[in-house]
Parts: sequence; C-alpha cells; structure tokens
Amino acid sequence: MAEKKGFRAKVQRFGSYLSGMIMPNIGAFIAWGIITALFIPDGYFPNESLGAMVDPMIKYLLPLLIGFTGGRMVYDLRGGVVGATATMGVIVGAGIPMFLGAMVMGPLSGYIMKKFDDMFKDKVKSGFEMLYNNFSSGIIGAILAILAALAIGPVVEGLNNGLAAGVEAIIGAGLLPLASIIIEPAKILFLNNAINHGILSPIGVEQAANAGKSILFLLEANPGPGLGILLAFSIFGKGASKASAPGAALIQFVGGIHEIYFPYILMKPMLLLAVIGGGMSGVFTLSLFDAGLRAAASPGSIFAVYAMATPDSYLGVTLGVLVAAVVSFLIASVILKTSKSEADLAEATGQMEAMKGKKSSVAGTLNAGETAEADALNQTPVDTEKDAAEVDKVIFACDAGMGSSAMGASLLKNKFKKADIDIYVNNHAINEIPDDADIVITHRDLTDRAKEKIPTAEHISVENFLNSPKYDQLVERLKK
Repeated sequence: MAEKKGFRAKVQRFGSYLSGMIMPNIGAFIAWGIITALFIPDGYFPNESLGAMVDPMIKYLLPLLIGFTGGRMVYDLRGGVVGATATMGVIVGAGIPMFLGAMVMGPLSGYIMKKFDDMFKDKVKSGFEMLYNNFSSGIIGAILAILAALAIGPVVEGLNNGLAAGVEAIIGAGLLPLASIIIEPAKILFLNNAINHGILSPIGVEQAANAGKSILFLLEANPGPGLGILLAFSIFGKGASKASAPGAALIQFVGGIHEIYFPYILMKPMLLLAVIGGGMSGVFTLSLFDAGLRAAASPGSIFAVYAMATPDSYLGVTLGVLVAAVVSFLIASVILKTSKSEADLAEATGQMEAMKGKKSSVAGTLNAGETAEADALNQTPVDTEKDAAEVDKVIFACDAGMGSSAMGASLLKNKFKKADIDIYVNNHAINEIPDDADIVITHRDLTDRAKEKIPTAEHISVENFLNSPKYDQLVERLKK
C-alpha cells in the first residue's frame, strides 16, 4: 500500500511539473487564441498587420514562456533566464512550434545552472560576484542554446511529429473516444492537469495553428461527465451527498473546478463507468460534428469552453457537453438507484484530499459543518502571533498559487473589508511567497515548506481554505 502511494505521489509530482510549466502561461495561450480568432484571414475581423502576431507568438513567445517557467521552477529567476535562452536553441533547430522542446530544455537548463552554481559560486572572490553571475549564466545559456539547436531540436521535433502523427492516426481511425478510459480515471487521481496541459495542450496548439481548432482541448475540459454525476446525486443521492450536489454542480459547470465531483465518485467507484461512458459519448459527438477549440479552456467552465470554440463548433460543442452529461447522468442514476449502501461524503472527501496531497479548494462546500469542527480541533497551532501594527501583508499559499489559495484569499479579503481592516491580502505559489509577507496561511500539509521558504513570517495552518475558524480569529485580532 505504501509502495502504491509512493508511486502515485511520484507520478503526481511529475505531472505537476509538466502542468506547472503550462498553467501559469494559459493566459498567453488564450491571448494567442483570441488574436487568431479575430485577425487571421478567416477570422471575425481580418487584419493583415495584427494577424502577423499569430505566427511569432506560437513559434517564439509561447515556447519561451514555457522554457522560462520550467527553468524558474527548478532554479528561480536565474534558472528561468537560462531556460528561456536554451529554449531559443530548440526553436531555431526545429521547424515546428517547440512546446515539447521547451518543456525539456527549461527544467534541464535550470538544473544544470543550479549544479554549476553549487560547484563554483562559493569559490568566487569577494567583489567578483556580479561578474561570475552574469558570465556564468551567459556562457551556459549560450552553450545549451547551441547544443539545443544542433542536436536536441531535431530529436525533439522527430518525437513531437511522432506523437502528433499518432494522435492523428487515432482520430482518423475513430478511436479517440477510447481516450476517456484513461482520462476520466486519471482525473480522479489528480493527473488531469498533467494529461491536459502537459500532453494534450501542446499538441492541440499545433493542430489549432494548422487547422484553426483542435478537439484535444475538449478531451479533459468537457464539463459534461461531471455535471451528469452531480445531477444524478441531486435526484437519487442520500443525505449530505444529495444536499450538496446542486451547489457542487454549479461550481463544477460554471466555475470550472472539476475536482468538486471527485469525492462523489470515490464514494461509489462504480461511478467511474458513468464518467467514462459520458466522456466517450461526448468525444464521439464532438468528433461527429468536427468540433474543436482554438486554445485551451482553463478552467473547464462552460463559459471558457464557449469562449474558445470556433463559430462552426458551437453546435458540436453544445451537443458534446449535453450528450456527455445525459449519458453520465443515466448510468450514474442506475448505479445510485440499485445501490443499497449509503456512502459517507466526508470520508470520501478526506480520501480525495489524501490522494491529492493537500486540502481541496472546494471541499468546504461538500461538508462545511464537519470540516469547520475538524479545523477548530485538529489544526497545528500558530507559532508567534504578530501584533496588528506589525502586519501589512497576508499571503495565502498553495502548490500552484491558483485555485485553493485564490479562493481562500478572496474569502479573507471580504472579511477584512467588512471589518474595515486595511491590510493587503493575496495568493501565491508556495515557492513564490514574497519575502516581505507578515502572515502566511497554508494548508497544514504545506506549512513546513512555507516555514522553510520564509521563517520570519507568522504561519497559520488551516484544514480547509474555504471554511476555517482561524479567519475570524485573525480578523478579531487585527481589529484590535
């Protein structure tokens, strides 16, 4: 069991590295999709001068951003700069957009720069630090860029073409719906971002550049299967699962946070058949109508999906989501109606969070009363409390600095506003907590990492970012 958990944790960590290079740059991908939709010759408002941005963005801007982010993940800004420099090499050395090459060269360059500094930085004489910093990164960046252009670029291009050809062959053979057999269970194991942003999105962007759209953007982001599950619980569920399902459906379908339906499936693993069936039928419908998106829909909200859909795909996308939801609902309804045991939603939520490795940003909507009580009883105590006069900045931190921490920060901002407290509140990835943070709020599983990052701050551990009594205690303390 421990070996299984360790293997899953390693896979999830690798997946988080892949998606971690793409997700912070999703805004740039969406910007490229919007510019493409508006200004190419077949766009809404054809414009030759503005449309000229499309090709450089996909060939240079997006891979360089990925390379910089990958290098920065390994070795902060220094690694990011070298990663972007080396990525330029694979861009020049290949004739296609080098997303895969950027995902290789970014982290690799950051790692090499880090190891080089570990060997030589402490040996630099006083007064020569800037000379060493600038020339060491410049020389290593140049060497890696040359190596990437001459050797790595062509190899990665061949690999990339092989993957793209494989995907095209699968689509051409009508086998793409079978991908749901892998994708839907992988979502429950929190490998969805790795699959979607680490594999499907880079290939999808290339398809969109050539064909104007790609169905690959919809394989994981389709909100239909999850909606069907939650609607089935709304009608045929029992107890807490039935009461919480309608609100969860709204968050999942409109907010785009798919993880909120994972505990419902963990309560009854047979429901995997429902999401797989819904996913397969949705992909089949999308293929039938040749539907696709211009760029990644992130988060997987129905609004984001429609925003990225091409005009000729609106019907196909609508039917793809609807069919997926209906099939998932029907299968889930049969399973729920024939099930004799009543599952424990709180236990399933805990199981989901154990698999995720941190608290879910939306778990509080599923079992608010129970999590609040657990939060009050089981939290790690605050270290040294700062006086109100010492607090200028409160930071929420989670792995990616997006979903969980963003929702917690928004909640505390509202509480501060109501209490007339003028203190800055924001959210960051745990590796990017600013040095001037006075209070850092993290899930208890991440608090030790946050303390290592910034030991001078006051650290508050919470069980649930959305439903912690610690927030009201902090408000009362800072009001005084």
